[in-house]
Amino acid sequence: MGSLSLSASGSIAKLSSFTVLLVLLFSCSRFISTEAYDPLDPTGNITIKWDIMSWTPDGYVGNQLHAKSPAWTEELPNYPLWENDGEPKPRLDPSLPLGLNPIRTEASNTSGYAVVTMYNFQQYRHIQAPGWSLGWTWAKKEVIWSMMGAQTTDQGDCSRFKGNIPHCCRKDPTVVDLLPGTPYNQQIANCCKGGVISSWVQDPANAASSFQVSVGAAGTTNKTVRLPKNFTLKAPGPGYTCGLAKIVRPSKFVSADKRRVTQALMTWNVTCTYSQFLAQKTPTCCVSLSSFYNDTIVNCPTCTCGCQNNITNPGSCVNPDSPYLASAVSGLGKSSNTPLVQCTSHMCPIRIHWHVKLNYKEYWRVKVTITNFNYRMNYTLWTLVVQHPNFDNLTEVFSFNYKSLNPYAGLNDTAMLWGVQFYNDLLMQAGPYGNAQSELLFRKDQSTFSFEKGWAFPRRIYFNGDNCVMPPPDAYPWLPNAGFRPVTSLLRPAFVILASLVFLLATA
Repeated sequence: MGSLSLSASGSIAKLSSFTVLLVLLFSCSRFISTEAYDPLDPTGNITIKWDIMSWTPDGYVGNQLHAKSPAWTEELPNYPLWENDGEPKPRLDPSLPLGLNPIRTEASNTSGYAVVTMYNFQQYRHIQAPGWSLGWTWAKKEVIWSMMGAQTTDQGDCSRFKGNIPHCCRKDPTVVDLLPGTPYNQQIANCCKGGVISSWVQDPANAASSFQVSVGAAGTTNKTVRLPKNFTLKAPGPGYTCGLAKIVRPSKFVSADKRRVTQALMTWNVTCTYSQFLAQKTPTCCVSLSSFYNDTIVNCPTCTCGCQNNITNPGSCVNPDSPYLASAVSGLGKSSNTPLVQCTSHMCPIRIHWHVKLNYKEYWRVKVTITNFNYRMNYTLWTLVVQHPNFDNLTEVFSFNYKSLNPYAGLNDTAMLWGVQFYNDLLMQAGPYGNAQSELLFRKDQSTFSFEKGWAFPRRIYFNGDNCVMPPPDAYPWLPNAGFRPVTSLLRPAFVILASLVFLLATA
């Protein structure tokens, strides 16, 4: 009986352990990924708003939009309307120019087009050239009859249609913005910028992009229409993850004289968030450090963004004095924007250098230099985010624009910097003009200020929204006093011994 009891208890123990393991595995599989969370911009996202303006016998459309019509303007929605938890976000700044919003007229076309608008609610992450591309999957057999302000990249198979041919018959269309200079009769407000969208802090008037679409073979009422699914956003490469479309309160439109309000028949939102881990496998920038009180220049860590290896990855970099530089820059990979970086120990396209320049009685000064090592990329509308405890006493920024970011209430230690328009807002490709620099003047807080233990160096730096790799803390430039103390302590015994030897020799 004892052996049977022990056997039974052992089986129960094994079964219990197996059950616990299964529960743990199941729990892990149910966790929501937090890779897209940005601690310096916790609520940052791109919200895609889809407004249906009217129904047709086989689908939905909306009132036609034109870029500069004076008839109607759309009121800004709540930011970013409603998330999946149903909690409203703070309203947008009502002082923003109405040019941010789609404009529509009632005289152009009684059927019109549905309006799709992307709002970039990220404080410092913009979408640069070659711009965004938006994709989704239709729920049924919908087709796109026509578009304005954008176009699909592939028409697909429309052979089942006779007479009028749709703009796109694909089950999974991909839409891109039209280029600047598009004819006026093909434009709407906030379109035709080549897919470039500014960040919300940097240029709120250009932080949106819109297009119109007429959909057929779709539902004809709020109850029969089916929302698209599997939204994808490339800006211009991977990195964004989009959630499910969620029906929200219909958007409202206010007339120019503020005397009449109309609204969309149906509105849904899609929220997309960014993850640096999904965007690229390796870092894109690094940080180097130096100071006036130490001759040591702490370079970016070796192989931060890759390593020079002509055996496994030939042509991964090029020397600036190479006779083949011009042919390499214009060679294979140019059209796909594949980086071609200058050969360095870190192999990063971007390096941020933080130099502690001067020390005054009540102030101290820092010089920040951004260097582009990519021969195939000009960075337009670049942004720099720096975290340092002394930003609450920043006195002056000499050559960059500045705005304080407060991701957490009561903590002012984060600054956003970007170039001055027509001066240094364009970071040129690698070469003699491939850099931008400015100096920062801080007022000292005597209760916290110190040059010891690397306090004068930044805690974190972002370039274009990507976190840059910092050197290890033990490599930071140290104060000379700390280094010379051991040497000074040995001088006195040395002099005593030398004097004793001289005295002994003199008396011998």
